[in-house]
Amino acid sequence: MSRQSKAVKQLRQLINSDKFIIMPCCYDGLSTRLIGQSGFEVTFMSGFGVSAVRLGLPDTGLISYGEMVDQAQNICNISQIPVICDADTGYGNPVNIKRTVNGYIRAGAAGIMIEDQVSPKRCGHTKGKEVVDRDTAFKRIRAAIEARNEAGKNNEDIVLVARTDARATTGLDEALFRAEAFLNMGADIIFVEAPASKDEMMKIGKLGGCQMANMVEHGVTPVLPPKELEDMGYRIAAYPLTLLSASACAMKKALDNLKKGKIPDEILDFKDLQSLLGFPEYDEILKRLS
Repeated sequence: MSRQSKAVKQLRQLINSDKFIIMPCCYDGLSTRLIGQSGFEVTFMSGFGVSAVRLGLPDTGLISYGEMVDQAQNICNISQIPVICDADTGYGNPVNIKRTVNGYIRAGAAGIMIEDQVSPKRCGHTKGKEVVDRDTAFKRIRAAIEARNEAGKNNEDIVLVARTDARATTGLDEALFRAEAFLNMGADIIFVEAPASKDEMMKIGKLGGCQMANMVEHGVTPVLPPKELEDMGYRIAAYPLTLLSASACAMKKALDNLKKGKIPDEILDFKDLQSLLGFPEYDEILKRLS
């Protein structure tokens, strides 16, 4: 069984259990290492985060499939836990979407998320979003499911997260309709993006299946405690910007101190930084093989 197949098996066992899943999101090798070392069981590669750290640009569809799948490979190679990867709109028509799914499988992803925004897409908690019509949205998910099922014959299936952004464009009823359709089509995880109140979140949670809540600090959706989300019917709480925002805040403070001629004090000890990055393991292997 390949590493990717083992990761899928782990992820499926997790989402089929009774455990509520807290899922911090990663964007590079360092954030992935930190999440795994902190004891979390799954992570999600955030498109917002990858666009920010790789390009220094906003999550507005500027990053390409090639750049995203390359980042996914780097992340999956270093991760000891399953990784779900953001694949945006699938990067084209249904044939493109099948290629995207297969590309993420080869990169090592245990899961992939496909959404129904118009391309180029943008962050789900910003203004200016548009979604494709129902037929196009359903074709995208059908293509992803077909690719997943075909790969499953070789034990390389992938967990499919189906996302809709229709709440912000055509209303909650349309978002619920699409989400339920995605669930009935065979998507593994359902994600209705950017509900604007607890009442809306409760309606989404009642759809059943494995529901994911997106906890964007200072975004559109109320950020609620995990227990409250679980009581509403959600199974997963994703935190897409927590690490990115925290690290950017820390870097800004450090730079402000340096500009004032001060040495930042809220930093890791050099030995701890080396340990985090794997220097001891590297030296041990080098010693053993030299």
